[in-house]
Formats: sequence, structure tokens, C-alpha cells
Amino acid sequence: MRALVLEGAGLEGARLRDWPDPRPGPGEALIRLRAAALNHRDLWACRGWKEGAQPGVLGSDGAGVIAELGSGISDSTVGAEVVINPSLHWPAHQPFPGPEFEILGRPTDGTLAEAVVVPSANVFRKPAHLSFEEAAALPLSALTAWRALVTVGRLSPGETVLVPGAGGGTAAACVQLAHALGARVIATSRDAAKREKLKRLGAELALDSAAPFADEVRKATGGAGADLVIESVGRPTWGESIKALGRGGRLVIYGSTGGDAVEFNLVPFFLSWQSVLGTTMGNAGEFATMLAFVERHRLVPPVDRIFPFDQAPEALRHLNRSEQFGKVVVAF
Repeated sequence: MRALVLEGAGLEGARLRDWPDPRPGPGEALIRLRAAALNHRDLWACRGWKEGAQPGVLGSDGAGVIAELGSGISDSTVGAEVVINPSLHWPAHQPFPGPEFEILGRPTDGTLAEAVVVPSANVFRKPAHLSFEEAAALPLSALTAWRALVTVGRLSPGETVLVPGAGGGTAAACVQLAHALGARVIATSRDAAKREKLKRLGAELALDSAAPFADEVRKATGGAGADLVIESVGRPTWGESIKALGRGGRLVIYGSTGGDAVEFNLVPFFLSWQSVLGTTMGNAGEFATMLAFVERHRLVPPVDRIFPFDQAPEALRHLNRSEQFGKVVVAF
């Protein structure tokens, strides 16, 4: 089969090549991919290549058709249209995973290939209203967003959610899901065109990330501030996010694309009864609940651009330019 294999340093180290056809073992399913989506995780894998590392297939997100089942599986059907949960070895209802947890796509071969083998417990029916390309855009982003908003963020209808830097796939999923959950959503982006798209996705207010936005959030909430802030940028937006957080507010962070190290004043933080909570990905139960919610509300994740699979290296470069709104998808 053909696959996008990381076998060297940098984006140029990700190359389309022939790769051994996978076969399912006991409890596993072979999925013929119809579409796969890219994530920043794929870029980080390219940048983090170490000399002597083993080559492997990139990609965490995918949707396709069950082509073959290993022994011991009775609850799946060959030919079924499915989407893959990329959280490996994180059983349903566990609050956090054990040391065996990993995300599909290095070290386990991922979805940027014509086929992939995953545990059958990670295979879920594709929401009927979504195309394969749209379904492939869901898993990593929507799962991370759902857990950040619902499980960790404890979002209630009517609360105000602030999502800084909301142009990427996961932050955009936060905006869309929070709106569908009945929250009032405020988002930020440096890009004026993306701010308009965020409004169409459910943001009541879209502010410029490059300008101080905390005062605008305070003004829009009558001085109260946001009940919940979902952070994924880090250093560039952290100070404004803390200033925008209301009394008793929760700040949930799942990423730090703009810088890992931040500072903030502890005194007003603890005197305002605020909380900082960390999370990423989610368990199998959360994935199933998220999919059911998406189907019930007929949500369609934003897809920036669809590349044919033979242009997968260019899709990776497109993602690296950070110009996208929503997910970058490759179709087989």
C-alpha cells in the first residue's frame, strides 16, 4: 500500500512510499481509509525526528470502511462505514490514561495510508450526515474539545466561554461544540476573515488576538468575565486569558502552540477562586458521547481544504503555514 512515512528530519522527511500491507490480529480491525486529517502533532513528529529512529506512518485522524476483522470480534461488520478514535489504550470512563496510553500515528502506524489496523474498541460508526472527509476531521480535535469543555471544563448552558486563537481545528471545534451546548461563545483570532468564520460557527463575538482582548470580554459580560477559558496558544494570549477569566472561573489548557512558559500573578488568581486545569484527548466513553452529540445536532466540522492523497506532503506544508481555518484533509 501507499503511505506517508516519516523517515527523516523535518517536513522533507515525510515521504510517500510503498509500505507493508497491515493485517489485523486478535481483537483488531483493518480499515480501508477513505479520508484522513492532519494535525499539528504530525508537524511536531517531523520536527522531533531523532537520528536512528524507526520510520513510521503519520496520521491520527481517519474515516473509512472495515475491510477485515481479526479473531474474537463479534460487534463489528465488514463493510461498515466508520471513524477511528485515535486515543489508544484509554478505556471508557477512566478519568485519565495509564502509562501505556498513546495517540495513533507514531509509534503505532497511523492513518495517512491506504489502510490502518487499530483495536476494534477504537472503531465507531461514522455519523450518517457526514462525508468521509468531514468525519475524518472530527476525531482528535472534537474529542479534545469535548473533554476540555464538558468533562474538565464542566460547561453549563448559558455560561460564557472564551476561546483564544480559534483558527485551528481543535479551537474551532471548541467554538462549534460550545455554541451547540448552549453557551455564549467569545473567540479571538489575528485574522479578520477567520473572525467572520468564527461568527458563522457560533461565536457571538470575535475579537482580534493581536490586541488586548480581556477588557472587551469584561465589557461584553457586564464586568463579570468569562466562566470558562479554553487555552491552546500559551504565552501570546495567556495574560489576556487570565485577565478575562471571571470570579470562580475555570481555565482549561490543552496546548501551547505559541510558547510553553507563562507567568501570572498568583494573588488575584487564588483570591478570585479560579482554577487552571490541563487535559488532552479523551477516553472511549467521551468519544462515543461526542459522536452522538455531533450526530444529534448534525454538526459539520470545518474543513479548510481537501488534498488528494498523492499530494499529502503538500497538505503537510499547507498546515505548517498556519493559514488554515479548520482541518486539512487528504482523500483517498
